[in-house]
Amino acid sequence: MIGYVTLGTNDIERAVAFYDALLAEMGASRQWETARGVAWGLTPDTPHLALLAPYDGKPATVGNGVMAALRARSKEVVDRVHARALSLGAKDEGAAGPRGDNYYAGYFRDPDGNKLSVYFE
Repeated sequence: MIGYVTLGTNDIERAVAFYDALLAEMGASRQWETARGVAWGLTPDTPHLALLAPYDGKPATVGNGVMAALRARSKEVVDRVHARALSLGAKDEGAAGPRGDNYYAGYFRDPDGNKLSVYFE
């Protein structure tokens, strides 16, 4: 199963500030740090979201069709995290709201253009 998801960045300081503020809304904290990036999670033994400068030294790019989804504890957390992402400079890719019968989600792109969803089901 998933151990972690890695997103690339070309501005590690800006990106880490964005995710520190955003993921705190979900109760996540930094789980590890290296010279190339940071990973956040709820606990050391749960899946992590990592943000890294590419290992090959080339610019980070966004994959078309690639998205990381963050599970929230409630619809209210989805609303709060989506709104917080936008306030931190993310681009709206779909307002928080119902998607089908039992799925509630919001979509955004971080300042590097990586697409994320925050959802509750």
